[in-house]
Amino acid sequence: MSQKNSPTSSKDAPPEPRFKKLVVGANDLSLGISIVLAVLMGVGIGWVLQHFTGIVWLFWLGVAWGVGGAVLNIYKAYQRAKKEFDTLAQDPKYSYTHTKNGSKNSSESGSDGL
Repeated sequence: MSQKNSPTSSKDAPPEPRFKKLVVGANDLSLGISIVLAVLMGVGIGWVLQHFTGIVWLFWLGVAWGVGGAVLNIYKAYQRAKKEFDTLAQDPKYSYTHTKNGSKNSSESGSDGL
């Protein structure tokens, strides 16, 4: 039997994005660096647009795009962190309300004598 017809062939899987390594690397950058890079890229795009067209407000449009990109980076970082913390919250290792048998911990029930 040939590999072409096997259900685990690479044709069934979606193709890997062309710039996947670059995107993963950019996601791994610290948040501060990504904010600065987004603003600088926006300023650079705005400057180039102003230089080639002579329209001054295109520079400020580029600045706005850069700031918008920085805000988007902050939002994405928040969403990733929230997802990780929500996963940790569901982990029984970090649950303090019940023991393994389902009863409450004695320290939380108020019977510690304080």
